[in-house]
Amino acid sequence: MRGLNFISLSILLVFTTLQEAWSHGDQPLSKISIHKAIVDLNGQAYVKASPTVLGLKAQTTEWVTLEFSSPKPSADDWIGVFSPANFSASTCPEENPRVYPPLLCSAPIKFQFADYSSPDYKDTGKGYLKLQLINQRSDFSFALFSGGLSNPKLVAVSNQVAFANPNAPVYPRLAQGKQWNEMTVTWTSGYGINEAGAFVEWGPKGVDQVRSPAGTLTFDRKSMCGAPARTVGWRDPGFIHTSFLKELWPNAVYPYKLGHQLFNGTYVWSQQYQFRASPYPGQNSLQRVVIFGDMGKDEADGSNEYNNFQRGSLNTTRELIRDLKNIDIVFHIGDICYANGYISQWDQFTAQVEPIASTVPYMIASGNHERDWPGTGSFYGNMDSGGECGVLAENMFYVPAENRAKFWYSTDYGMFRFCIAHTELDWREGTEQYKFIEHCLASVDRQKQPWLIFLAHRVLGYSSDASYAEEGSFEEPMGRESLQKLWQKYKVDIAVYGHVHNYERTCPIYQNICTNEEKHYYKGTLNGTIHVAAGGAGASLSPFTTLQTKWSFFRDFDYGFIKLTAFDHSNLLFEYKKSRDGKVYDSFRISRDYRDILACTVDSCPSMTLAS
Repeated sequence: MRGLNFISLSILLVFTTLQEAWSHGDQPLSKISIHKAIVDLNGQAYVKASPTVLGLKAQTTEWVTLEFSSPKPSADDWIGVFSPANFSASTCPEENPRVYPPLLCSAPIKFQFADYSSPDYKDTGKGYLKLQLINQRSDFSFALFSGGLSNPKLVAVSNQVAFANPNAPVYPRLAQGKQWNEMTVTWTSGYGINEAGAFVEWGPKGVDQVRSPAGTLTFDRKSMCGAPARTVGWRDPGFIHTSFLKELWPNAVYPYKLGHQLFNGTYVWSQQYQFRASPYPGQNSLQRVVIFGDMGKDEADGSNEYNNFQRGSLNTTRELIRDLKNIDIVFHIGDICYANGYISQWDQFTAQVEPIASTVPYMIASGNHERDWPGTGSFYGNMDSGGECGVLAENMFYVPAENRAKFWYSTDYGMFRFCIAHTELDWREGTEQYKFIEHCLASVDRQKQPWLIFLAHRVLGYSSDASYAEEGSFEEPMGRESLQKLWQKYKVDIAVYGHVHNYERTCPIYQNICTNEEKHYYKGTLNGTIHVAAGGAGASLSPFTTLQTKWSFFRDFDYGFIKLTAFDHSNLLFEYKKSRDGKVYDSFRISRDYRDILACTVDSCPSMTLAS
């Protein structure tokens, strides 16, 4: 049978038992009994995959049909998707308590039960599946396992399937640069600096296009901090390119495409995309911002994954694409794709958001599932990153930070100033990050940029999530104690967080006291900051406490995201939309003049006395 000659008879399939986050639920693969995994290749069993060549019309996503058969079918048989196709066994050292030898250093990308599309598989032994593959710089094979999750046995392996050009440039991600008139384009390919020169060809419509060179980065297994990222979850990330498009005209539309000039003189191109340049800071025009956290990724084919708890992700993605003409910039504030050390998931996430990230700036913040790892300087000593310790987030997406390893930054978009904190590094008073936050808040000209927004992953403000209520803090412990005086002093309008997988909005608040009892229309001075939890973009929902707090104005145990619309310097619309239908379920307006921002409120102006 084709495909079996490259499979070592010593193959053992291993799945890493990951520490469960309180709101994520069970991961299906964590139930597999690793120590019982054996090879039981059966000459009468087979898996056939077609077509064998994908992307003949330069597609980056294609569907594959599997036909398979087993002489001893069972309801718990399953198919694993492997890439590269040759997943021969090797030895990985034990790295942490989540990983136990013997190990296979080539984890499957995803899996599906054999009877998913063939209900009579148990009786006939024959079945089929349709699976969606993306271009990930390597070939694929599909393996049939019997014995279920408790006694996995490798029964058969398919023929190989590959994209026509697995090295093609794919999945562009836009991000604002360090200057207001600069846009960065980051993408992934299989071409290193010894094979081709990477660039972006771009320019205004009707004008000769120019080419801007791109820098090329990659990283290896040694850059990972622990397992599974260093072991079973490792997969070659390819090459990550970033080009800086400068001196853009405000709001101008720029077509662009990704290019590689091979050293033999030939060119490889992506399809053509386009983006709209950012407005000048302070520019008075319609500006629309989407913010959410914890979206993760999901598979359109319904297959199970290592982190099978992101079923709302596709709905959120669909609604953003549907409304993309009415979105100018997106902020995804942490817990990006929940790869948790399984590197292939980052490719799958960038493929999922490509229609969005290739059209508008897709700005990210770092969360616990990107950064946290013991002994690496993270504020929390847990293993939530799966050994990635920030490396994937820092390389796969560009952010205009002075040091991307620290990942805090500010960015301006027209009438908005955004201050993005990194909650996985210390933010308390006296730290480097605290100084950054204060400078970001203090340096904005509120006459030109009246809308001041604070973004962070963990809830540094207020939340009625059950986990925080059980701690008695209603926030990340030590969250607002240092920062609330900065929010008040510099009159932050809205603070938005992820981490808790639900939606909640507070009153304008300072030191646990509502400073404004209005719920839907704020006219004049807020006197405090409105805090919003918007971590319900995709990952499994987390419950609220049954305790009722006076400051909690609106709660929703559902998937969704928020949208800010600045009509001018005086009028802002806030909307919470559900991912299921894109309709608005909570909203408020702010209407004020510049003098309302200047007005003194509690702890927002220097103390004055008759003597002074």
